Amino acid sequence: MKTNFKQIKEKVIESILMLSSAATSITVILIIFFLFIEGAGVFTKKPIEKGFLLAVNNSNPVSKLDPSQIKDIFDQKITNWSALGGKDVPIVLFRSGDITDYYSEEELGENFVNFPDKINELIANTPGIIAFFSDKYVNEEFKGKELDINKITVYKFLSDEEWFPTAEPVAQMGVKPLIYGTLWVSLGAILLALPIALAAAIYLSEIAKKRTRNLLKPLIELLAGIPSVVYGFFGLVVIVPLIQDLFNLPVGETALAGSVVLAIMALPTIITISEDAMRNTPRAMKEASLALGASHWQTIYKVVIPYSASGITAGAILGIGRAIGETMAVLMVTGNAAVIPSSFLAPIRTIPATIAAELGEAPNGGLHYEALFALGCILFIITFGINMLVEVVTNRNSQKKH
Repeated sequence: MKTNFKQIKEKVIESILMLSSAATSITVILIIFFLFIEGAGVFTKKPIEKGFLLAVNNSNPVSKLDPSQIKDIFDQKITNWSALGGKDVPIVLFRSGDITDYYSEEELGENFVNFPDKINELIANTPGIIAFFSDKYVNEEFKGKELDINKITVYKFLSDEEWFPTAEPVAQMGVKPLIYGTLWVSLGAILLALPIALAAAIYLSEIAKKRTRNLLKPLIELLAGIPSVVYGFFGLVVIVPLIQDLFNLPVGETALAGSVVLAIMALPTIITISEDAMRNTPRAMKEASLALGASHWQTIYKVVIPYSASGITAGAILGIGRAIGETMAVLMVTGNAAVIPSSFLAPIRTIPATIAAELGEAPNGGLHYEALFALGCILFIITFGINMLVEVVTNRNSQKKH
C-alpha cells in the first residue's frame, strides 16, 4: 500500500513538473510569435501617418516615390521634378498650414468650410505641387492624383541610414545606425572587460588563497545583482565627465562611456564562468606539468587556459549578450544619437535604448509602434545567435575533451 502511494505521489510530482515545463515553453513560444507578428506589420503599411496623403497635379507623370525621395523633396534637396523622372518643373511644397498663403480667410469661409474646394483648386492649378494634407479634405470632385509611396522592405529597413519614425510627411525607418551602435558599444565593452575578467579569473582559481577567494568571489557575484540604472547613474556622474575632460570633448556621452559601463556590468558573468572552467581543470594535468619542470605560470598559460578555453569563450560570448541586451545604463550615457558611429568618442544609440525611449510615445498599432517591435525581432535574432554560438563552442570543446 505504501509502495503504491509513493508511486502515485511521484507520478503527480512528475506531472506537475512536466506541466510547468510545458507551460513555460509555450509561453516563450507565444511571446516570440507575438513579437514577430507585431514586427512584421511594419512591412505591410505605407510609411505615412494614417489619415493623410500626398497628392500631385494630375498632369504630373510621377506617380510613385520612395520614402527617402519624399524626404529629400521636403528637405529641398530635390527641387525639380526632372530629378525624379518627371517634367522640368520646379517642385512646389504644400502643407495644410500653407493654405493661407494662397487664399484669404474670406475665400476659405467660416471655420474653413471651403478648405477642401480650395485645396482641390490649388492642386489642379499648380503643375509642380506636392501637397501633404488630411484625406478628409478630399471631396468627390478631387482633380489631383494621390502619390503612391513604396512600402518599407526588409532590405531598406536594415540598410537605410536614417531613423526618423515620426518624420512628416513620410517616416524614415532605417535601422542601420541602431544596429551599428549596438554592435559598436558591445564590441568596446568586451574588449575592455575580457582582459580584466580573465586576469581576475586566473587569480581567483590559481593564485588566491582559499580565504581570499571566499571573500572576493561573493563580492564579484554581487555586482551582477546591482540594478542597471545604478550603473547608469555611476556612468553619468563619474565616467561621462571623466571622458569629456580626458579627451576634451564637448559632451562625454559617447560610445566609449557606454562601453565602459557595459564592461563593468559584464565582468561578473565572464569572471564567474571563466573561473569555474579553470577550477575544473583536472588536478592530474597540473601536477604532470609541474612534474615535467614547468613553473606555476607556465602551467597556467600552457595547461589551465587551453583546457578551460571553452568556458572562457562561453563567458565572453555571454558577456557580449549581456551588453547587447542592456537598456537603461546605455540609454543614460551614450548620447542617443541615431547615427552610424565613426569612433568610440562619438554619441550612438542602441536598439534596446531606442525601444525603451520611444515605445511609450508610439501609438498602439501604428507604424512607429510596429517598427519598434521589428527592432525587438532584430535584437532577439542577435541574442539568439549569440546563445547558439555558446552552445556550439561548448559542445565542440566538450567533445574534444572526451
